[in-house]
Amino acid sequence: MKKILIVHAHPEPASLNRQLVDAAVQTLQEQGHEVLTSDLYGMRWKAVFDEDDFPSRADPDRLHFVRESGHAYANGRQTSDVAAEQEKVLAADAVILQFPLWWFGMPAILKGWVDRVWAYGLAYGYQGAGNRYRYGDGAFKGKRAMLSVTVGGPAADYSPRGINGPLEQLLFPITHGTLFFPGMDVLPTHAVYGTGQIDEEAVAAAKAAWRSRLERLFEEAPIPFRRQNGGDYPDRHVLASDVAAGQTGLLAHVADRRTAPHALEEA
Repeated sequence: MKKILIVHAHPEPASLNRQLVDAAVQTLQEQGHEVLTSDLYGMRWKAVFDEDDFPSRADPDRLHFVRESGHAYANGRQTSDVAAEQEKVLAADAVILQFPLWWFGMPAILKGWVDRVWAYGLAYGYQGAGNRYRYGDGAFKGKRAMLSVTVGGPAADYSPRGINGPLEQLLFPITHGTLFFPGMDVLPTHAVYGTGQIDEEAVAAAKAAWRSRLERLFEEAPIPFRRQNGGDYPDRHVLASDVAAGQTGLLAHVADRRTAPHALEEA
């Protein structure tokens, strides 16, 4: 049995996003897994990362977020809501972020969840070693992660030559940055397109496809992002000259494009 955390962000309880959460909970529980959930709107999650997150400051005169985050995490002085969410993440074998695509990214409340929960000493600055444990290493190494996204527009707009850009590249800051940075193995994004005008038949099909995808949650190959400490980055900053020679940009950081998600391929 595995533990899966589903963090979801939509203000409407009857939304397709919530229906996909419910379908996921049922499917995973039927497989014998334990499911944890964080309904950010239902929890009235505090999205703004500010001085109120540090009730006991290391420096009362100037707010330095990295220093205060590390101080609070190391000394057990975080707010109770943040500590509770960290416990869920650390307990989980897989984390699913369920959200609607709003302005090419996640809703502010979900970004605020990451900002507050991904503390220094946990998601970055792991073991007090600066950037040594990142991009494939860190406190979340060994966990799986996946984005499940509803998209109002048609799939064509997010195809390799679509006007909005490939979805997987638009979400690269989340998959590669937010999730792979602290060590998670990130699966290709699951997307439901055309939700702005979706009908009941399409909703049923979307739920069926989602259930089928979840059946392979622990077998599916992750996106082959290059690991910082795997030898491709000799100085831990820049790719070696003989790695992905002639390539620049996001795709240079995917190790094997033959197995990469279609949307990560060049147009």
